[in-house]
Amino acid sequence: MTCDSILKLVPLYYYGELTPDEEERLEEHVHGCPACTLELARQRALAAALDRRQIVAATMLLEDCRSDLMAAIQGGAPRVEPSVKGAWRLFLNAMAASWNGAAGSGIARLRQPVGALALIAIGFFAARMISTTAPPSSPSNDDVYSTVRSVQPDHAGGVAISLDETRHKVVKGSMNDGNIQRLLLVAAHEDNPAVRVESVDLLRSQSGSTEVRDALLNVLSADSNAGVRLKALEGLKPLAGDSEVRKTLRRVLLTDDNVPVRMQVIDLLVANRDDNMVGVMQGLVQKENNNSVRLKLEKALRDMNASIGTF
Repeated sequence: MTCDSILKLVPLYYYGELTPDEEERLEEHVHGCPACTLELARQRALAAALDRRQIVAATMLLEDCRSDLMAAIQGGAPRVEPSVKGAWRLFLNAMAASWNGAAGSGIARLRQPVGALALIAIGFFAARMISTTAPPSSPSNDDVYSTVRSVQPDHAGGVAISLDETRHKVVKGSMNDGNIQRLLLVAAHEDNPAVRVESVDLLRSQSGSTEVRDALLNVLSADSNAGVRLKALEGLKPLAGDSEVRKTLRRVLLTDDNVPVRMQVIDLLVANRDDNMVGVMQGLVQKENNNSVRLKLEKALRDMNASIGTF
């Protein structure tokens, strides 16, 4: 592979999105190319810097997206400039539309639609007031975003408004803080792989905790992203002699489809040798399709004075 083709694959390699053959060719090239090795290190640093950035969505973003969607559904062009109207203006517009569209009809016939429009307008007004005015007890670093789901009159003559609230909050503390550790354990299972990578990377320093150890083992066994699994492996290095850790490592060696992950698993198993590990490697070396993994298995068996294969 040429350096140009390698540079295109480096971002995909970092997040574990290459096929096993592509990973093998990239690793062989990088092993003998200092320039591409440097670029791989730069890519890791850039990805880590980007993952640390925090972007808070604008308060009106959801309303603008909904308006654009309605325009597309109705066949209209997307708005060039977002139309920002006050809550009272929305209420007046709703009332005016009702009266103008009801010309020639009796007042009695208008009561129900006018009441419905008024309730909807009040719902918009309440949602905008809630989303822009934080409760007095809320900390200043919290942003609350509200979405109105339904607006209905109640039996007492009032209005029942159903809404969902999403709160943005920044929590700070040391790694010894129990709340910080709890949030990191939750973040290790988030949908965003970048969040999982950072969380697992931070949890590595707490691998002595049984809860953290179990979380790292679960990530290594089940996470879909190879980059996250590699971070979990790094955190498990000090625990390579633990029986539960070794059991998981043997299973991952047999089932994981990522070459770098399996190569590191072999290193951890070799660092703490046992008879079970030798048998697993002897059985695997005979059917291994990846040259790099097979050569590493053969070397490990030779270093342990074990035969390459089972007899």
